[in-house]
Amino acid sequence: MDEEYDVIVLGTGLKECILSGLLSVDGLKVLHMDRNDYYGGESSSLNLIQLWKRFRGNDKPPSHLGSSRDYNVDMIPKFMMANGTLVRVLIHTDVTKYLYFKAVDGSFVYNKGKVHKVPATDMEALKSPLMGLFEKRRARKFFIYVQDYVENDPKTHEGMDLTRVTTRELIAKYGLDDNTVDFIGHAIALHRDDRYLDEPALDTVKRMKLYSESLARFQGGSPYIYPLYGLGELPQAFARLSAVYGGTYMLNKPECKVEFNEEGKVLGVTSEGETARCKKVVCDPSYLPNKVRKVGKVARAIAIMSHPIPNTNDSHSVQVILPQKQLGRKSDMYLFCSSYSHNVAPKGKFIAFVSTEAETDYPETELKPGIDLLGPVDEIFFDIYDRYEPVNEPSLDNCFISTSYDATTHFESTVLDVLNMYTLITGKVLDLSVDLSAASAAEE
Repeated sequence: MDEEYDVIVLGTGLKECILSGLLSVDGLKVLHMDRNDYYGGESSSLNLIQLWKRFRGNDKPPSHLGSSRDYNVDMIPKFMMANGTLVRVLIHTDVTKYLYFKAVDGSFVYNKGKVHKVPATDMEALKSPLMGLFEKRRARKFFIYVQDYVENDPKTHEGMDLTRVTTRELIAKYGLDDNTVDFIGHAIALHRDDRYLDEPALDTVKRMKLYSESLARFQGGSPYIYPLYGLGELPQAFARLSAVYGGTYMLNKPECKVEFNEEGKVLGVTSEGETARCKKVVCDPSYLPNKVRKVGKVARAIAIMSHPIPNTNDSHSVQVILPQKQLGRKSDMYLFCSSYSHNVAPKGKFIAFVSTEAETDYPETELKPGIDLLGPVDEIFFDIYDRYEPVNEPSLDNCFISTSYDATTHFESTVLDVLNMYTLITGKVLDLSVDLSAASAAEE
């Protein structure tokens, strides 16, 4: 272990594993350590016995739930946009050869106490019960504008500069009502709160285009895909990638202590009396607690059920977004469901998650609107965890710390954090102009 590395990565969460893979591919000498004896850190997938141990303190789940090893319960459940940045990273690194994906059945939104499919194209807008007849026409015109919009072709801009026009002003031009704005902003553009309305409209239009491109890619019921056997497969796939390019892995290393010189710059990492020297350290917030601050907390419930979520067309995998306005909250609530069709539970079993940015210390009460949509559950677990973000200056100490996972059930914000960290570490932007058709084999 007493060697010199370019980068030491601490923790095998998804963000850390993606970075160690990307940096290894770049030719850097990487050592990857974790105090746990399993991959995935906070973003690991647990079998039933591990789930019971974590939330109930014993390892005796009831037998009627089936075999423990048939379960892969994600601790940070998230779907991927089929055309999104994470998929581009997977293709760019060729990690797709270690993974099998399957489309997610449905994408829904909660409106006035009911669950509705998210209309994502002009044709779906015409059929949606979310809107009245005249509103449908207005929405259809707006969807066509977005579909036809090309950033570097002014002919498609209808005289508007979307880097200056706010989303609120763009939407006002089409006369859409608050209800429509709510599902477009939260369930299609995937904004987490309403601040986007007063920001430049270009970001929202790009997000909507990503949604419809992702939807078109599989002709399925949603724009999302999800790996078979759960997200625990992802950190391991990137770890394999790193190893192929010469990265070294050490799990189960207790007390990984980051060492600094008198100027406060990173020197290396000590574990079990040995120090590995390095130029830079990449880690999750738990490894450098004095360089992060708490920015909030996530409340969530994990439910095991014997049926799909009601009113979602019997979807075996589904996301339901409950926009903040519908619940009188400051941020959205998310419902995520996967099942035996993605090999994360035994036949006939469904795993559902309800998550939100916590606004109180009572997850049971706070998550009730989402839990009420689940129908009867076999078992339910409640959990609340703190979210941290770095406060250090990486150019001074050479420490690159990831941000904790948010409450969303999709990956777009997670990947942006990784790409920003990659640029900070290497000084360059990751080129993701990849041929997406090359991935089609992996998705079948």
